[in-house]
Amino acid sequence: MLSRKQLQRYSRQIMLPQIGESGQEKLNAARILIVGLGGLGSPAALYLAAAGVAEMHLVDGDRVEISNLQRQILYKTNHRDKEKAQVAAQQLTAANPEIRIHAHPRMADEAWLSVQLSQQKFDLVLDCTDNLNIRHAINRVCRAQRVPVVMASVRGFSGQLVSFDFHAASSPCYACLFPPAKVQSELPEAENCATVGVIGPALGIVGSAQALEAIKFIAGLQVPSLNRLQLFEAASLEWRALAVSSNSACPVCGGV
Repeated sequence: MLSRKQLQRYSRQIMLPQIGESGQEKLNAARILIVGLGGLGSPAALYLAAAGVAEMHLVDGDRVEISNLQRQILYKTNHRDKEKAQVAAQQLTAANPEIRIHAHPRMADEAWLSVQLSQQKFDLVLDCTDNLNIRHAINRVCRAQRVPVVMASVRGFSGQLVSFDFHAASSPCYACLFPPAKVQSELPEAENCATVGVIGPALGIVGSAQALEAIKFIAGLQVPSLNRLQLFEAASLEWRALAVSSNSACPVCGGV
């Protein structure tokens, strides 16, 4: 049952028939792992904290740099050289002291992710990274542990968003869409925000969309990005969607 303080804090979303008190109770019991606290993770984490997600684990091994401030809205100039995970935890706790925030100031790798997802019950993982190797590791671990994932990326003015619910054994996965070898040859690891640039508000839009899809996942609502690659073009302010099908040649799920 929601407390009087919770009813007041979350009143504007509780009054929505799609959320209501039951949806808010689900959010107040949810545990989410966010990998990457940059341009995508900043707005996603802020909105999820504001929405009342009970517990969030924040994973990032970087420190705040002055070049981050153009787009990574969790950080201020005085946070320069501090660990992003720790700063983000402080900022989110200040925004909503009623939720639990755990900082993991380290880079995620497959072994560490496997331990975390096997030992702790996460309702959802958000991939907010700009590293293809980590993205594929997140995909493999989430599928193996049957944890849903919302994945996003932005380069330049173009963004992508896709979700997979690995509770369903028949779900396609990120490797069905972008096989690792093909991704690595066509989109080299060096091609990220630091090398090709990015417009800040596009990250805000796509990161906010990640939070929106996460809230709908937790509340049991329809998730339009589920098994659908949502493509966003900031230059034209347009979205389009492509269905994602299982690939029998997928090196991760084999189209099962």
